Amino acid sequence: MLELDNVVRRFGDHCAVDQVSFRVDDGRMTGFVGGNGAGKTTTMRMIMGVLALNGGEIRWNGGPVTAEDRRGFGYMPEERGLYPKQTVLSQLVYLGRLRGLSARAAQDSASGLLDRLGLGDKRDARLESLSLGNQQRVQIAAALIGEPHLLVLDEPFSGLDPHAVDSMAELLREHTARGVPVLFSSHQLELVERLCDDLVIQSAGRVLAQGTARDLRRRGRVRHRLVTAGSTGWLQDVEGVDVIERSEGTALLELATDEVADRLLAEALRRGPVREFAEIVPSVADVFREMTAA
Repeated sequence: MLELDNVVRRFGDHCAVDQVSFRVDDGRMTGFVGGNGAGKTTTMRMIMGVLALNGGEIRWNGGPVTAEDRRGFGYMPEERGLYPKQTVLSQLVYLGRLRGLSARAAQDSASGLLDRLGLGDKRDARLESLSLGNQQRVQIAAALIGEPHLLVLDEPFSGLDPHAVDSMAELLREHTARGVPVLFSSHQLELVERLCDDLVIQSAGRVLAQGTARDLRRRGRVRHRLVTAGSTGWLQDVEGVDVIERSEGTALLELATDEVADRLLAEALRRGPVREFAEIVPSVADVFREMTAA
């Protein structure tokens, strides 16, 4: 398990990461979301030891994270760092050896990952000869080689086509099934909601919210849609009902309490047939926009 406890990072007078605390549990996929400048990349760099902390602590399995621990972490940085003129397979094998794999194990791991990511026929090609999407796949393979104990991935799905996204998601699920904690950032909030067990929302260097997708969605404004056979003008006069949108026969509402919902439905039925009365739970994207709105 990875834990961040009141982590701080300053650049001069600017506090890029301000007392950030969250954890990434074993066998769970955690989405790390926030707008540009939220401090996500800086936080990930501190996890990997690329940047020093100005305060707080990062722990791995209950103890302070060490250089030896980080040797077993898989990391995909925001700025891609592979060698453009080197062949794909050779540099993956090289990176595997740096992780402590034997030559044979590194070769097998690299070849298997390339096959899984649809790049088996590109293993002897120079990286610079590949499309940007395929270069991204190679960068992903570099993070996954050697069965890492933790994955820290900065925008891993950027530039991938839908098939590559599905392949990558399957690989990540295989790692979490083995108990590996996975932390990844993404601006694709629908994808984060679909894939992740837990989410962390960060803005201006601070954690605004964290929890499961269900928990976070319940923190947003829950609305109701009412569809009737008649007019909805009477809703304006119901205490505890805020009419967001209204047209003939249909209304989008915010209700003060569950008791208001019961009273509203009873009144609607008294006035005629009710075709729909449904709770509309916000998406993670809706919650994110609400929490980070200026």
